[in-house]
Amino acid sequence: MVMDMYQETVRVLWNKQIGTSYFHMGLSCYHGYGAAMPGQFVMVRFPDQITPLLRRPFSIHRLITEGDTTTGIELLYKAVGDGTRKLSLCKKGDFLDVLGPLGKGFSIEERFRRIFIAAGGIGVAPMVFLADVLRQKIGDLSGVRLFLGGRSKDDLLCKDVFLSAGISVCITTDDGSAGERCQVTGALEIDVKRIKPDIIYACGPVDMLKCVADIADTHQVGCEISIETAMACGIGACLGCVVENRRSAGKYLHACIEGPVFNTGEIRL
Repeated sequence: MVMDMYQETVRVLWNKQIGTSYFHMGLSCYHGYGAAMPGQFVMVRFPDQITPLLRRPFSIHRLITEGDTTTGIELLYKAVGDGTRKLSLCKKGDFLDVLGPLGKGFSIEERFRRIFIAAGGIGVAPMVFLADVLRQKIGDLSGVRLFLGGRSKDDLLCKDVFLSAGISVCITTDDGSAGERCQVTGALEIDVKRIKPDIIYACGPVDMLKCVADIADTHQVGCEISIETAMACGIGACLGCVVENRRSAGKYLHACIEGPVFNTGEIRL
C-alpha cells in the first residue's frame, strides 16, 4: 500500500532526557500520521539548517492521539553525533522540519498469537508503537514476549511500557548489570527452541539482526526485521541505504522504500 507523505514544520511538545544519552521527544504533527504503521520512520532537519546538511531518520516511537484523532508523534533517540546532539538541545516550542511517514512497516496479522519481539538498545524505539498496534489488533498480549538487550542497564529502555501492556519481558545485558549476562539473541533462541512462535519481530544492530535471521531460518519461523542504516534522502532518490536482494543476485533494495522492515528471506545482511 502506497501512503501519502508530508513535509511540514512541526512544534516540539517536549524533549526529555531519559538516560545518560537517551531522549524522548514529542512533536505536534498535522497530517497523515493516523495511518502510520510500526516500523515506519520520519526524516528530520532543523528549519533553515546549514549543519548538519542532511536530514536524520528516526523511527516513529509512538502516536500522540486526542480521542480518535492523531495529533503528533513521539521519537526515542540516542545522542551520538552532531545531528542528534543538536536535537537533544531542542526545547518545548521549538520547530523542526519533518518529512514522513516513510518506508514500509511491520506486517501484523490477527492470527498471530505467540509473538517474539527482539530489541537491542535504541532498536526498542519502533517496538512500543508495534506493541500499541498489536494490542489494538489482537487484544490479549499474554502470548507476546519481549527480549530486551543492551550493553548495560543504562541501555535498557521502555521495559515498564511493555509490562503494563501485559507483555512478558526477558532482560539481557552484555556486562550483567541487569537481567541475564548474555546477548539478547541467546535468550531468544532458547525460547524459540522451547516453544516456536508464530513470528519474530526485531530491531537493533546489524550483527544482532544477522543472528536473529539465522535463528528464524534454522527453526523455520517467520521473521521481520527493521534495519538500522544511514539514509541521505529517505525517498529513494539516492543509493545511500541499499541492501542486497537475497532473492535476486546482483540486485539491491532501498531500505527507505522497500524497507526499513524486511522479511529476513528478502535481504542479505
